Amino acid sequence: MITVSCTDVGKQYQYKWILQGFNHRFHAGGKYVIAGKNGSGKTTLLKLLSSYLTPSKGRISWQKDHEDLDLEKVYLHTSLTGPYVELPEEFTFPELIAFVRRFKPFPGDLSAEEILGLSGLENSAKKPVKTFSSGMKQKAKLASTIIPEAGLLLLDEPCTNLDADARSWYREMLEKFGRNKTVIVASNHFPEEYPENYTLLTL
Repeated sequence: MITVSCTDVGKQYQYKWILQGFNHRFHAGGKYVIAGKNGSGKTTLLKLLSSYLTPSKGRISWQKDHEDLDLEKVYLHTSLTGPYVELPEEFTFPELIAFVRRFKPFPGDLSAEEILGLSGLENSAKKPVKTFSSGMKQKAKLASTIIPEAGLLLLDEPCTNLDADARSWYREMLEKFGRNKTVIVASNHFPEEYPENYTLLTL
C-alpha cells in the first residue's frame, strides 16, 4: 500500500491555474473520493498523484512501507484509469492482460482464464478491443486496472458507460481487489462510483 503526501500542490496550464493550494495526506490503505463538478481539477489531481504530471507548485511524495519511493518508480506501484485512457485496440482482452502483466503482477493464484471470467468478457475473448462496445471497453479498462497488485489505485469517473449491472460488477471488483490498496476515486458526485465509507474530499 502507498501513502501519498501533498503539500501546497498546484498545477498551472499556460496562465490558468487548474489546481491551487491542495494539501492532503492519503494514508496507506485509505479509501477516498475526490468529488467536484467538471473543471474543478479532479482529473488533474489524479494525474499528479499518479506522477503522470508534475506540479507547477508544491510537492508530492510517495512512500511504500514507510520508505520513500523514487519518482521514476511510482508508476510501478500505481494503476490509473479514466475516460482519457486509451486501450490498444488491436489487442484482444487476453493480450491486454498479458501486456499489463509485463509491468504489474496480478494476484498469484489467478489464471488468465479466471481473469477473463472475472471481467465478464469471456464471450469476446477472441475479438479485438476495437470491436467492443463502450461499456465493454470500460469493463476492460477497469478489470486491467483494479485486479493488478498495485498499491495505489486511481479511478477517474469509473462508471462512465456502465449500465446498472456493470456498475454492480464494478463495486464487487472494487470490494474484492481494493482491500489492500490505497484507493482514490474521482467522481462528479455519483454515489454509485464509491462506497459510503470512503473519505470525501471536495474540490
